[in-house]
Amino acid sequence: MTLHWKLVIDTSDPHAQADFWAEALGYELEDHSALIERLRGYGQLPEGSTTQWHSRDAWRDYAAVRHPDDPFDKDSGMGLGRRILFQRVPEGKTAKNRLHLDLHVGAEQREAEVARLEGLGASVLYHVDEPMGVWTTMADPEGNEFCVE
Repeated sequence: MTLHWKLVIDTSDPHAQADFWAEALGYELEDHSALIERLRGYGQLPEGSTTQWHSRDAWRDYAAVRHPDDPFDKDSGMGLGRRILFQRVPEGKTAKNRLHLDLHVGAEQREAEVARLEGLGASVLYHVDEPMGVWTTMADPEGNEFCVE
């Protein structure tokens, strides 16, 4: 049996993280406004559970991005394939990630990609050049590590 999955990242600002990673990966922001409107019409939305994001209704504590080529549920806006969900948590990041993304761009594009990601708000932590490989370890705007290879 193959399982459907999504990567979930804890964050203090799910919408800013979704914006950053959508740009970084070329993913699409999920639009949950139709689902929110439907639930609002049924009177099933708790007070304060939504906000405005890019001029549309969005969940206050959740935002997600999905691969543009993967299927998605048109009724809910949720991706059915490669997807990252950002969820608001009260605590900040306190230690090194135990899981991270590697962005594979190739040696000839690495420097330009690092510069592009810095322009989106990421920061360079360090460069590695060793027999096993060459990459740049970066941090997203909230300090989550990822590598550009």
